[in-house]
Amino acid sequence: MFNTISMIGLGYIGLPTATLFASRKKHVIGVDINQHAVDTINRGKIHIVEPELDMLVHAAVTEGYLRATTQPEPADAFLIAVPTPFMDGHKADLRYIEAAALAIAPVLQKGNLVILESTSPVGATEKLAAWLAAARSDLSFPQQAGEEADIQIAYCPERVLPGRVVHELVSNDRVIGGMTQAATSKATALYKIFVEGALVPTNARTAEMCKLTENSFRDVNIAFANELSLICDKLGINVWELIQLANRHPRVNILQPGAGVGGHCIAVDPWFIVETTPEQAHIIRTAREVNDGKPEWVIEKIKTEIADVLKQKPGMTKGDIKVACLGLAFKPDIDDLRESPAVDITRELGLLGSQVLAVEPNIDTLPAALEMPNIKLLTLDAVLATADIVCVLVKHKEFTEAKVQIGKQARLLDVVGLLA
Repeated sequence: MFNTISMIGLGYIGLPTATLFASRKKHVIGVDINQHAVDTINRGKIHIVEPELDMLVHAAVTEGYLRATTQPEPADAFLIAVPTPFMDGHKADLRYIEAAALAIAPVLQKGNLVILESTSPVGATEKLAAWLAAARSDLSFPQQAGEEADIQIAYCPERVLPGRVVHELVSNDRVIGGMTQAATSKATALYKIFVEGALVPTNARTAEMCKLTENSFRDVNIAFANELSLICDKLGINVWELIQLANRHPRVNILQPGAGVGGHCIAVDPWFIVETTPEQAHIIRTAREVNDGKPEWVIEKIKTEIADVLKQKPGMTKGDIKVACLGLAFKPDIDDLRESPAVDITRELGLLGSQVLAVEPNIDTLPAALEMPNIKLLTLDAVLATADIVCVLVKHKEFTEAKVQIGKQARLLDVVGLLA
């Protein structure tokens, strides 16, 4: 049924998914507008950091089952895994999905399956179907012909942990929501090619809401931990000890506070629910506001340290002070900087005028947002030897291994519990 599969979007989800289909001896055409990504993949290499993926891509390309291009080609199934950021006012930006729809529309053929994997607001799959129908009036779609449609359309979100994407794409359960029963059935057959977890059928809207619910649940629980850290700071209580003690209760499992919440899922998806149902989503909105406010709290703590240094060393200026920011990724041991609170904090410190010494072991160059004369990307050893203030923003393994050395710093702000 599925001899050729097209993956639209070759990022952190699209490339591993395409590669796993290819590893099962299916011919996969990866499509991305990023020419560098396309060229890198066609050389059998990867443009992102993800364990195990490099070997799988090399094998898939070498054996002829995976190739990348910038233009869609005919296939039996099309999977769309493109970004869904938000615009001003936290409104969902579906332009990438619409662009993907318009790109694949000319090559669609009767009997094709189209699956949206991008995390999206409820109703996005229906919009995808409408865009495709408008572009191909010669074909029928679920909203027109139901079970008998020429093109069947479904929604199937991923639920994976960066750093374990390959393993979890195979082992985790998947929720598959078709616009019709036929779409659900075809999508289930497609994912059975490599997924070992349960494939659970539902409708498209429920599947869309399921993904948003999962990430909002995480966001609310992280917000509780982050709010606790603010309260404990005010009351002079060690939040890490407090959480450890509270979690000894058999029905309590408080998460760990941090510098905020980042990534393209938890930091974004809850706003899709708030946008759709603003009058009902009180807790979800509040959690987003708590987590979005945590970086500012970190910045204020660093400002206090800067002021104290200037008070103790009268001849020093703000521009002389060296502030170390340990970690830029949105979570430990990955290179993904999307929506990272650590990047926002580092940028704001740069705008303050101090010398900012960034340490991020998973990247080679600073992102565009941090390209300032007073922000430098350095090694951990170089930074610890010269910094006046050290702020731990991400709990990378490299920092954990050096926590004794880090703990010796005279002015240390640990917002992730590295030394707890």
